[in-house]
Amino acid sequence: MTERLADIDARIDGIGQLKAVVNAMRGIAAARAQQARSQLTAVDSYAATIAAAIGRALALAPTARLGAARQPMRPALVLFCAEQGFAGAFSERVLDVVGADLAKSELFLIGTRGGIAAAERNVTAGWKTPMPSHSLGIPRLADTIAQALYTRIASGEIGQLDAVFSERRPGHAIEVRRRRLFPFDAAQFPPPSDTNAPIVNLAPEALLRALATDYLHAQLCNAALHAFAAENEARMEAMAAARNQIERQLSELQATQRHVRQEEITAEIIELAAGETASRAGKN
Repeated sequence: MTERLADIDARIDGIGQLKAVVNAMRGIAAARAQQARSQLTAVDSYAATIAAAIGRALALAPTARLGAARQPMRPALVLFCAEQGFAGAFSERVLDVVGADLAKSELFLIGTRGGIAAAERNVTAGWKTPMPSHSLGIPRLADTIAQALYTRIASGEIGQLDAVFSERRPGHAIEVRRRRLFPFDAAQFPPPSDTNAPIVNLAPEALLRALATDYLHAQLCNAALHAFAAENEARMEAMAAARNQIERQLSELQATQRHVRQEEITAEIIELAAGETASRAGKN
């Protein structure tokens, strides 16, 4: 009986330590998601400023074309998947949304766990890189992705580019979105509301190219931050479910512990009472 109680105590201690680890992982994921959400505000403001500047630049060169397609051999997809584990089917949902386009597109895959999920489906990415562990590394990630994209765009290998990433809006579940990054749709850049022409030192076409580069970078940062926050929120949900399961197991083990301890106490009382009875019988 004593050995059994010791085993139960050891299991309770082990599960208690696991619960502490799960709570720590959930707390880290929550902090990272919150930081990414706060950065999104700045990135969206930056993107809006660049979009307004593009609208003004287009007014100076109304015949300019922003990233016209060049009859590419294959379209391209930038897939933002999971970097770490314990995020459920995060990467699988991204791959499911793309579906048949995986086989006919040039793939730029972000996320180590996403690469594993893709390999399990016999999907090969032509270019891949890990997601940074902190959201402060997102701008550098966007630079790295953009450089890889520019090389292929300049050579005419790709002329159409979509970003596929997860996003969680307030009060909604995590959803996978697909956004066109290239070529740009000039209609999304409204003309200026005033008639004051900006003072520029560059030719309108050169200015547009520079602004389009900055806008693509902002869009990559936006998609990466949404994916980063969504991955950590998915991890929070997974850790919350794991914590609930741990608490149920702890409750069951503690109930068993109380029952076994009561049985042990009862057995000791019976043994003492039997000894006392035997002692009195011996004296008589």
